[in-house]
Amino acid sequence: MKLLYEILDYNKKFVNNKYYEKYQTEDKYPSKEVVILTCMDTRLVELATKALNFSTGDVKIIKNAGAILSHPYDSVMRSLIIAVYSLKAKEIIVMGHKDCGMQNINTNDLIKAIRERGVSEDTLNVLKYSGINLNEWLHGFDNVNDSVEHDVKLIKNHPLLPNEVSVHGLVIDPTNGELTVIKNGYDDNQ
Repeated sequence: MKLLYEILDYNKKFVNNKYYEKYQTEDKYPSKEVVILTCMDTRLVELATKALNFSTGDVKIIKNAGAILSHPYDSVMRSLIIAVYSLKAKEIIVMGHKDCGMQNINTNDLIKAIRERGVSEDTLNVLKYSGINLNEWLHGFDNVNDSVEHDVKLIKNHPLLPNEVSVHGLVIDPTNGELTVIKNGYDDNQ
């Protein structure tokens, strides 16, 4: 059976048997008033919240490859701003992780895979002539601690972020959930 059909079959049971009840919350606001930017790594699906003692309804989560904030006005930053102003978040956690696939990613191999999957040279040339350097755009980071520190600074210094919002930087070990503090955001708000 194809994955989508398995999902839909299970979903009928999930709804009919009211399995959703244990995940219900009072409202859409994070009860711990925090938003986390973290990686989309499969090892962090539950670990990212459980290792921090968060449950359903406690936190807003934004996930992308490498927990990388690539531009101060990209969709990730927009989501963080919305979390602060519309969803009552008072703290932001940027949480990278050890052994991240975005660390030292070989962009040449990635572009080769793009070609092998059928994206034409014409398309790649249109991107190139439009000013998009795929090697730069697809590049991750060289050091996870530096990447987290970069994101924390970018967020904390954003002109639309209120000064009283604490921005923390953490690195999680995806094998056991151990956290390393890169930046304690309370230090900036004292």
